[in-house]
Amino acid sequence: MRSWLEWFCRGSRGPIGIDIGYNCVRMIQLGFKEGLIRAESAEQEPLEAAAGGGSDAHRTGVVRAIRAMLARGRFWGREAVSCLPGDALKIKSLRLDALETERLEEGHYGELAQRFGLDPDKDEIRYLIAGSVYQGEEIKKEVIFFGMNRTQLMGHVALLEEAGLEPIAVDAMPCALFRSFRRTLRRQEDREVVSVLVNLGMYFTTVIIGRGTSISLVKQIPLAEQHLTQKAADVLGISWEEAARQIAQDWTGGRAEADSTIQQTLSSAMSRTIEDLAREISLCFKYYAVAFRGERPSEVVFAGGRLYESLLMNLLREQLNLDIRIAEPLRGIDLRNVSFDRRPNPQMAEWAVAVGLALKGWSQPGLQEPDSVLMDKAAV
Repeated sequence: MRSWLEWFCRGSRGPIGIDIGYNCVRMIQLGFKEGLIRAESAEQEPLEAAAGGGSDAHRTGVVRAIRAMLARGRFWGREAVSCLPGDALKIKSLRLDALETERLEEGHYGELAQRFGLDPDKDEIRYLIAGSVYQGEEIKKEVIFFGMNRTQLMGHVALLEEAGLEPIAVDAMPCALFRSFRRTLRRQEDREVVSVLVNLGMYFTTVIIGRGTSISLVKQIPLAEQHLTQKAADVLGISWEEAARQIAQDWTGGRAEADSTIQQTLSSAMSRTIEDLAREISLCFKYYAVAFRGERPSEVVFAGGRLYESLLMNLLREQLNLDIRIAEPLRGIDLRNVSFDRRPNPQMAEWAVAVGLALKGWSQPGLQEPDSVLMDKAAV
């Protein structure tokens, strides 16, 4: 794959970054010209909420959505980089001594993989070395493993090919999200900043802590959009789909005319789950501080499609007692070639993963690019 510098000098276009969610598919392609990053094309297509991830209906909907976006968009070529949903990816951190780290770098995964439920014969396993950590008086290496069932991975590749794309890489979602964020780390002082990224997905909330341009911690928390919406549905006595529509109607964009009684009911229903989520995020901070002897972060950057609900953000601010900033993955990118309706959500945080995927292979010199690609073109 061509380097970032080659793309920059040639004024070329990169691959299509495609983020396949449970209720929406997003595709974006970036290019470099005259020292600027620009969006060549960007499209999104909703999916039927009732079609669960992995079902035949969901697969059919994804193929139809991709074909529709390719037909109406102005994408150059069909090479694409994608990732799998959080619940399809196993993430585990282990502390290894020097001998174990050496064996890992030689490709010996067997015993290590079994320690967190992976089989080297059936799963694709990748890793990144997060850094040195303290365990008592010993110093060990913290290693983050990413695992994916090989059959499920190849099914994902086949889906993309059926839709008309040429998949050249399947990345780990946390690495794509961090890549999107670190694009803005340009000043020298930014290289030492402790940053926390939180992605609120459908079934998992993913926490990523990085120092400068390197990832130190990745944690999946099984509390996310599905759980928040289900709590609201249970209290209101309605279906999950109806609750999702009610939440969006009442809070997205901070509508003043929303029924205050319903708002209070939904706030009460979801507050306990949000408190639990904030507590789990705080535990990640504590682990980082103890293991890496790092400073407590001063802010948290959130990405995801539900971050414009004032209830969620206000409760998280109260619980975490930190500044919360919504990710702006498109900031600094020339958007004149694309058309976005930014009125309801000007930060466009839901595009963070797709942008990170579109940037795969464009890493600037000195930035960490972890060995987390679950599939590359040569392996297909």
